[in-house]
Amino acid sequence: MTELLVDALSSALSVVLVVAAPVLLIGLAVSVLMSVLQAMTQVQEQTLSLVPRLLAMMIATLMLMGWMLSEIIQFAQVMFSGTT
Repeated sequence: MTELLVDALSSALSVVLVVAAPVLLIGLAVSVLMSVLQAMTQVQEQTLSLVPRLLAMMIATLMLMGWMLSEIIQFAQVMFSGTT
């Protein structure tokens, strides 16, 4: 019973990482790019970093929503069917 629970939690964490990684990596890339631009121009404004990152992550989430949903549905089907 404990091994089954550990396997289920491990699978759940794997799915969460796979689904969240693209959006987080896009946010990281935009943050690094904005930090480099701010360092080059010597403009240190917090909103200049936050707004593009939020917009990029929102657009990425909307564009990847179908894939994310299919991954989550596939995981749920496997969990509810009882096969691992």
